[in-house]
Amino acid sequence: MSSRLCQRVLRRLQPAGSLPAASCRLPAGLSCPPHRGLSASSRGTMNVFNRDMKKRQKNWAASLQDAHQYDYLRDEVGSRVADRVYDITRTFPLALDIGGGKSHIAEHLSKDVVERLFLTDISQQTLKHSRLSEIPTHRLLADEEFLPFKENTFDLVVSSLTLHWINDLPGALKQIHQVLKPDGVFIGAMVGGETLYELRCSLQLAETEREGGFSPHVSPYTAVTDLGNLLGQAGFTMLTVDIDDVQVNYPGVMEVMTDLQGMGESNCAWNRRSLLHRDTILAAAAIYKEMYGSEDGSVPATFEILYMIGWKPHESQAKPAKRGSATVSFGDLSKISQPSGTDKS
Repeated sequence: MSSRLCQRVLRRLQPAGSLPAASCRLPAGLSCPPHRGLSASSRGTMNVFNRDMKKRQKNWAASLQDAHQYDYLRDEVGSRVADRVYDITRTFPLALDIGGGKSHIAEHLSKDVVERLFLTDISQQTLKHSRLSEIPTHRLLADEEFLPFKENTFDLVVSSLTLHWINDLPGALKQIHQVLKPDGVFIGAMVGGETLYELRCSLQLAETEREGGFSPHVSPYTAVTDLGNLLGQAGFTMLTVDIDDVQVNYPGVMEVMTDLQGMGESNCAWNRRSLLHRDTILAAAAIYKEMYGSEDGSVPATFEILYMIGWKPHESQAKPAKRGSATVSFGDLSKISQPSGTDKS
């Protein structure tokens, strides 16, 4: 991808503030000034997650020799996001994948649908291991909370399994809305509030029994009831939100926790408890098997995946009818099946 294209899409970042959150890996000869802006806490938003720890977790996970063995969930969800891109019958000249990691979405797309792609991630190691696709792709090291792109740049923005680690989700959605062109579309997937309820419940019961109280060991997630409102507040229209439950079976609770670590999905909340006592882990394993175990000895882990589609407004889009303009009442629906007249013959 040419340096000229990079210059067109990367915005000039103002040297005000103090947070170096997004850096860019650009072709030789092209520089990108460090991002400087307000921190999440100074903007008055909640600061739930330690973003530096999340970066370290993802870098560590991507450096594992068998890292590909932990990509199964991202591959599955990435393919489902790609299916939703294919449902829109148009070609997107320029697309952005936020937190795209190893190209889990792009590998399922063709250049007939997406002609050019920008792929960003907070983890440099993850970007190094990103897979090749037939779509011309430029990779950028950038924080999802601070997108270094100009307004009205992309025809399509996609994201898969990264937005649930954002401190300022409303702000991130607004940034996505800004970088989209009018009539551009955002298609994303994120982990929902019921994810890993089996693990959460087992750990809480075990810790309460063995230690007289419990601490959060699983990250807080966004509820599906809030997602539509967040998209609407960010300026998106023609919203679609739906849910998939992806259930994976494991030999036991230790395998669940090991795979989460290998995915780079360990808890990074500031109020997390870093260590679990051995007795608590053993008790949690027993509770997990007792409450949720299958006849074959395996235990399920449920991932609630929230899918969202939102469009940036444009005058060509269909508009809802004005309130009070209906010509048929809902009360008339009961009369549809009734005969219009009586046969007197």
